[in-house]
Amino acid sequence: MQGLKTAIIEGDVVGGTCVNRGCVPSKALLAVSGRMRELQDEHHMKSLGLQVSTAGYDRQAVADHANNLASKIRSNLTNSMKALGVDILTGFGTIVGKQKVRYGKVGFPDNEITARNIIIATGSVPFVPNGIEIDGKTVFTSDHALKLESVPDWIAIVGSGYIGLEFSDVYTALGSEVTFVEALDQLMPGFDPEIAKLAQRILINPRKIDYHTGVFASKITPAKDGKPVLIELIDAKTKEHKETLEVDAALIATGRAPFTKGLGLENVNVVTQRGFVPVDERMQVMDADGNAVPNLYCIGDANGKLMLAHAASAQGISVVERISGKDNILNHLSIPAACFTHPEISMVGLTEPQAREKADKEGFEISVVKTSFKANTKALAENEGDGLAKMIYRPDTGEILGVHILGLHAADLIHEASNAIALGTRVQDIKFAVHAHPTLSEVLDELFKAAKVNAGVPHSVNEPVAA
Repeated sequence: MQGLKTAIIEGDVVGGTCVNRGCVPSKALLAVSGRMRELQDEHHMKSLGLQVSTAGYDRQAVADHANNLASKIRSNLTNSMKALGVDILTGFGTIVGKQKVRYGKVGFPDNEITARNIIIATGSVPFVPNGIEIDGKTVFTSDHALKLESVPDWIAIVGSGYIGLEFSDVYTALGSEVTFVEALDQLMPGFDPEIAKLAQRILINPRKIDYHTGVFASKITPAKDGKPVLIELIDAKTKEHKETLEVDAALIATGRAPFTKGLGLENVNVVTQRGFVPVDERMQVMDADGNAVPNLYCIGDANGKLMLAHAASAQGISVVERISGKDNILNHLSIPAACFTHPEISMVGLTEPQAREKADKEGFEISVVKTSFKANTKALAENEGDGLAKMIYRPDTGEILGVHILGLHAADLIHEASNAIALGTRVQDIKFAVHAHPTLSEVLDELFKAAKVNAGVPHSVNEPVAA
């Protein structure tokens, strides 16, 4: 789009984790789980005046839906790049010097190319802790789970973050019993605590899910010779043995690790930090002496700033703007995140504890406002009144520090808040925005209107246009 001659070196398949082993196929499975969950909820259906016979599913057809979606998006992406004139070079790339990359496949001669600018975008792979034996059948990562080769009667999910929560939604909708194994003292430790507490009440407690918190899975042995999967649990603090679980399968959802080995970073004096490539605020790679490496950038999971596909995309756009002569710095606090459970969870900016810590450190006060989906006409029309939205902001300036939503279509609703943070819009201005009625967007409208800023706080310098 900027007229730059561009090549992509790809060692696997176009689209990376998101398209092939992440966001895309998982949403296909979650689309199925959402419909199954609704069809299975007899009370919900009756309240709408609907009568539905027993819901069922074809496991292979569900798996095919996820695989076909990934194939379609991958094909579309490949065709789009070709139409833009992007060269797709097959092989594994290694930086061999300033503005030089060598690439090739095993068994074939290597090729070397030069480029004015190089962007590292190698992503990440599932992180598997020591002591866990992966067989891809009964003990597996999200890479394997997305193929849905089986639906176990009882599955343990190690980790209760985004990945673990989404798969618990899929598996319970398809009939599995789930046991969470979480190292920290509470489930969903990365979420705002109030949202996590409500999510546990809605997404965990009513379903066939139990959990163990404050424990490590020190050893996991796959099922074999008629024996079940064995999970040895130890206390996270004392490391004393707690118990041994016997389950049909185990999904390891303990996060992701950067895929940065073998990139030749040592050839440009770059040392990774816990595997992540160090970068500055403009995504320019930093060397071991703390200096920016000319013409070398790193985006996405490989730099560890925010391990989300759309964050990688935004970082990539920021870098291209910079190398095209237009300086651009991305505000990572404005990048939203979502968990596509039923109902969904979304967030942008700081959690309440993070905001309070920042306020204490910098010497300002924060305020918190909340609205319920039970007060929203559209949510009630759908009989989906469970949900909460909360906003953390500064009453002295109107700055929005964070917004968190649990409820119907939360992943779509969050963008009004994320755009407000990105553009620096204050609550005293956005509260006058008009929202169509009846829509779920009014949840955010009520949230903004509920905020109170201190007397005398000015409005935006941009005056509204009268018409």
